[in-house]
Amino acid sequence: MSYTNHPVLIVGAGPAGLVVALTLLQNGIPVRIIDKDPNPRIGQRGSGIWPRSLELFNFLNVPEVNNLAKPIPLVRLYKPGTLEPLKDSSLASHMELTPTVPFHIPKMIGQQLLDVVLRRHLGKLSCSVEMGSELRSFKQSEEGVTAVLEKNGILETFDTKWMIGADGAKSVVRKQLGLTFLGETRDDYCVVTGDIRLKGVGLDRIHFHVFGNFGERSLSLRPTDEIGEDGWQFFISDRELELTKIIQSEELIFETIASLVPTEITFNKLVWVSEFRANIRMVNKFSEGRVFVVGDAAHVHSPTGGQGLNSGVQDAFNLGWKLALVEKGLADKSLLETYSAERLPVISEMLEMTTSILNQAIITGDVTIQRSPKLSMLGINCRFSSIVLDEFVTPVEGKPINAYGVFDEGHLEAGDRAPDAPNVLQVGRGESDMKTLFCLYKPWYHTVLVFVPSLADAIPILGALEACDKGVVRKAVVLPSSAPAAPVASPCDDVVLVDQEGYAYSAYLVEVNQTKVFVIRPDGVIGAIVHGAEGVRKYFSKIFLDLS
Repeated sequence: MSYTNHPVLIVGAGPAGLVVALTLLQNGIPVRIIDKDPNPRIGQRGSGIWPRSLELFNFLNVPEVNNLAKPIPLVRLYKPGTLEPLKDSSLASHMELTPTVPFHIPKMIGQQLLDVVLRRHLGKLSCSVEMGSELRSFKQSEEGVTAVLEKNGILETFDTKWMIGADGAKSVVRKQLGLTFLGETRDDYCVVTGDIRLKGVGLDRIHFHVFGNFGERSLSLRPTDEIGEDGWQFFISDRELELTKIIQSEELIFETIASLVPTEITFNKLVWVSEFRANIRMVNKFSEGRVFVVGDAAHVHSPTGGQGLNSGVQDAFNLGWKLALVEKGLADKSLLETYSAERLPVISEMLEMTTSILNQAIITGDVTIQRSPKLSMLGINCRFSSIVLDEFVTPVEGKPINAYGVFDEGHLEAGDRAPDAPNVLQVGRGESDMKTLFCLYKPWYHTVLVFVPSLADAIPILGALEACDKGVVRKAVVLPSSAPAAPVASPCDDVVLVDQEGYAYSAYLVEVNQTKVFVIRPDGVIGAIVHGAEGVRKYFSKIFLDLS
């Protein structure tokens, strides 16, 4: 069998599937990505993008997500039966802009537009989604996966090395893989959601308007110009009405919205509509053999908290760099076991958190209850992972896992998100250039940050790591502003940075006279915090088959 043309088959082209495809392609791994729908999906769907996901799109060099997305509008609640405001509230806790967090504002971008953006980037790498292609069945062996695909009634047998199921809550991949999908279906939460074009007297396009009681009968209208200058994303909840009947009639949807908004409404067009029930479920593991699941194929939950799409994107990012190293022959297949091990605790805590928000909203009837800062996802960590190494933290046997964590700029461990730092000056090679640390982090290599008082202190560490494959490991010396003004180029021609304003040393909690080495994984997570070269080699021995 030949697996050389497309060693990875991705089933499903939503955000999670597109992100894992883009991550692999940027790592030089060809992919084939299919989707059973004949046309790209329309609709806003999951539209919230949290700060951690904005960082990952930045690492993927997809700046359009942050540039096109809009800040989440304030939610305006109204007194019953009137257009008199009751209160304005935020769906996200306030976060100040700091040097370590360049993307501090959660934003909203419709999934339809997000998919377009990601597909364009795939196109730049000569990859396109095969629409109308459906996975019928598959079987796997030690060497690869044989999939049976169907398009336009024609069956195709396709051999590949790896397969990733990103095919949604009804995932064919998950079902045929035999993974459990335990949880519950909530009969007390059902909504009709969609996109609509309408104008309402007194409805501004600044607020997210909410009418009625969330636990009984309510309507939410979020303005979005992605649909049109009169476009809205809507959510209808009603315990008394049969919502499955409403979605079958544009007229019934118009009537329901008009009955909930106490003002004159002019309807233009119903763009898209769907019924949504809260299923709260997750897999028992994220892979079996050479087949993996990401996103909704692995976990579903209530939309309260807006964590779903973001979690799927982060699944994809975690899997992508690991699969790339294994496919390149640089890492053992056992590295792929850490995908499931690192994501399971995160998703388990996510389901608990979003379910708690749902329960409170139903009980109180208020969707704007106080939101936890955890929703920013900046505190998500894998400190518990078998492949992270921290020589500055004493291991505690039986320490409980706190995968969502609490974001704290004053505390940093291996397994945490790597912070940013602006205004670092890259020197050497007869030129200088201002950088941020985030400019260094990419999905196709580890970045070794060597914090040292002077360049001379770094030379033994750099020399010991010279054997590392430069295609997957990049080294950068970070000097304090007190270091010599014009350091000589490093013997290994590595990146040399001067922390002119101390932001990097502050973000990474390093003293100016201290030697401390950080290894930043391709997913922007701190893989190791160590004293020197021996610690770095120890970390890489968990990742690579051979450092040379």
